[in-house]
Amino acid sequence: MLLRMRNIHKVFGKVSVLNGVDLQLERGQLLGLVGENGAGKSTLMNILGGLFVPTEGTMTLDENLFAPTSPNEALQAGIAFVHQELNLFPNLSVMENLFISGFPKKRFLGLSLIDQKSAREKAKELLSIVGLNVSEKVKVGQLTAAQQQLLEITKILSRSPRIIIFDEPTTSLTRHEAEKLFQLIERLQSEGIGIIYISHNLEDVMSLADEIMVLRDGNCVRQENQNAFTLPKLIKDMVGRDLETYFPQRDVTPLREKCLEVSQVGAEVVHDVSFSIRKKEVLGLYGLVGAGRSEMARLLYGLDVMQKGTIHWNGQKIQQPSPEKWVQEGVAFLTENRREEGLMIQQSIARNIQLAGLPNYTTPLQTVRFRDLDSDVEQQARANKIKYNNLKDQSVATLSGGNQQKTVLAKWLMIAPKLLILDEPTKGIDIGARHDIYSLVNDLVKKGSSILLISSEIEELIGLCDRILVMGEGRIRDEFHKAAFDRSAILEAALHGKENQTLAT
Repeated sequence: MLLRMRNIHKVFGKVSVLNGVDLQLERGQLLGLVGENGAGKSTLMNILGGLFVPTEGTMTLDENLFAPTSPNEALQAGIAFVHQELNLFPNLSVMENLFISGFPKKRFLGLSLIDQKSAREKAKELLSIVGLNVSEKVKVGQLTAAQQQLLEITKILSRSPRIIIFDEPTTSLTRHEAEKLFQLIERLQSEGIGIIYISHNLEDVMSLADEIMVLRDGNCVRQENQNAFTLPKLIKDMVGRDLETYFPQRDVTPLREKCLEVSQVGAEVVHDVSFSIRKKEVLGLYGLVGAGRSEMARLLYGLDVMQKGTIHWNGQKIQQPSPEKWVQEGVAFLTENRREEGLMIQQSIARNIQLAGLPNYTTPLQTVRFRDLDSDVEQQARANKIKYNNLKDQSVATLSGGNQQKTVLAKWLMIAPKLLILDEPTKGIDIGARHDIYSLVNDLVKKGSSILLISSEIEELIGLCDRILVMGEGRIRDEFHKAAFDRSAILEAALHGKENQTLAT
């Protein structure tokens, strides 16, 4: 047995995060580790990686007692992480990133110098192993997300790992890039490297894993062969209940009246985009990485400068769109990067929820109606099912990814939005939190809101939307109505579709 973790407990203060968890991993095996945000996955892996010391329990590596007290000690023993947030320096070259912790050296006149020739040769050798066909001299910031992912793996392979932990490795990858990553993982397994694969994409876990381990509330629900699981059973193990329908039903028909009309909008990477959104409609926007979806949304909201085109809101032309104007109009934008653009990460949960709606609680004398504000903030926190200990004192940084996303949503719901733009709203969050967000979308539409939903998951768009637009190379390529939704056709449109610049239905 390559790795055994026995009776692992971890307590922070008075909070028990792990309660006697057992885990085992064989050489060349891929263990899928799943659970909702806050289930204890990261804590368990941080104990394995030397960041935390367990409160109780033992570990063995290759049948020898293993008790790392630092990440470096775990790395020296062969435990390597590929984090969701890659640990790379974009301003440095590929070679500099590979050898940042120690370049090959040579002696000259008694001095120890960097051996540039050996570094270049070693870098090329390592890059060829993972099939990364780039120059060792190129800056990392110029690489695609998939190339950066492969570079991170290259760094790890240079340390001859015994176990690699992949944490949400496909979040920023296209499906084609993800498939190439899966092929590399299979090759690593064939070389005897143990893989622990953490992902909220349960279909990928079911496809890749030899065994699956389910954590819930700090407890191991079960670790069994992948064949023992079905997707519904896996979801039930994770959340502790049946999700009757993955995508909740919505019995609301979009109105004929349009709330937003966009005509010939363009900028550097967006070209002559035209479309409209009806009241009570969920309009989906699909496209591969680099299609221009997020860039188009940022133009509409005034976060980036629109170079051409017009925008009409409820029949009125919007002059120089800006976030401030849109908030006044009841239009909200949940950006893809919630931590940097959606949250004041070190402030309390309550302060974050208050942010967008605060002007609505200001009196003519410029005082704040704190009693009403606090009451509505608490109501939004409950309605969004945010899991917290102290609303006013707890930093939002302490929340899981799913609860952080719900906090951003609660912030925007404080203005009762007429239109809500959601850019990858379920990226990197668990199945239970996804279901809660899907239900919130349906509730908003029932109350009269419209939704512009940007997502890289076709199934998510099909399950939630009334209509789907497909973008590619900064242009709208095709349009699909609910009765004609077809996964293959939507993907084909993203890959090869003909541009359609006048979709204003």
